[in-house]
Amino acid sequence: MKKIGFLSFGHWTPSPQSQTRSASDVLLQSIDLAVAAEEIGADGAYFRVHHFARQLSAPFPLLAAVGAKTSSIEIGTGVIDMRYENPLYMAEDAATADLIAEGRLQLGISRGSPEQVIEGYGYFGYRPEDGDHAAMAREHTSTFLEVIQGKGFAQPNPRPMFPNPPGLLPIEPHSPGLRERIWWGAGSRATAEWAGEQGMNLMSSTLLTEDTGVPFHQLQAEQIQRFRDAWKSAGHPGEPRVSVSRSIFPIVNETDRAYFWRDTHSTDQVGQLEGGLARFGKSYAGEPDQLVKELADDEAVAAADTLLLTVPNQLGVDYNVHVLDSVVRHLAPELGWR
Repeated sequence: MKKIGFLSFGHWTPSPQSQTRSASDVLLQSIDLAVAAEEIGADGAYFRVHHFARQLSAPFPLLAAVGAKTSSIEIGTGVIDMRYENPLYMAEDAATADLIAEGRLQLGISRGSPEQVIEGYGYFGYRPEDGDHAAMAREHTSTFLEVIQGKGFAQPNPRPMFPNPPGLLPIEPHSPGLRERIWWGAGSRATAEWAGEQGMNLMSSTLLTEDTGVPFHQLQAEQIQRFRDAWKSAGHPGEPRVSVSRSIFPIVNETDRAYFWRDTHSTDQVGQLEGGLARFGKSYAGEPDQLVKELADDEAVAAADTLLLTVPNQLGVDYNVHVLDSVVRHLAPELGWR
């Protein structure tokens, strides 16, 4: 069995060709897509977070709304840029959304991706010491992981407005079990190992910020194995979860063909990103029997317990439900995912 969810970047544009022409369109359609995905048997509704862009940016109101409108589907992010976050305020928001969803939140966080603006986190009031923004993200993460466990740390006022329980005070509300449902979005083998050491789950996308000359799926499979080895070596109990993202478009009608026939011969790409080589994974598009054969050879998909399908959200809810349903109906049973 493999969990199958969608990952939406939440793009909008005023173009007449887009079904999402405003932020309102994206937010309301994101809720509708999650509800419909649950109805067809998908397992997860995940949303990308980008600042200073016409995309989803403030995830917790959306996650709470999705949680209130659904009952079983996992709800998550992929990913929140921790350079921008106040970890204590985020802990309150995350616990609130998780309680509304009754423990279904799967929160993906990371150092973040290339930005729309230069050092955008500075506009949010965060300036890293010595310019090390990655270290700042990890510091924010460490604080967040600590406080969501519900332990007291704040000295109470001896004359509070409301009565306090005894001892140091924790962040409220607290959602039990949330700490075990935090994922780190790792862009390299080294950061995946760090995530395993910290006891977080692993979220890996269609981009790795390194290249060893092997196909993307093999490099990603190595990343996954290194993560699991690091988790085990650190002595964490249980088994961690791993998700990978893929663009998968079964062509089952002429509309599919019109949109995605150009992707039927997609291949990995290697390019420069933030001053270094990066490898981008290919898209999967084609007839269902062809995709079954190709995906059966994807070592990283085989190694992961969760597959997130990146959806073209600007094509609207109905078409994206069709894409998800095509994967669940035509591919998942043949590949042993269902």
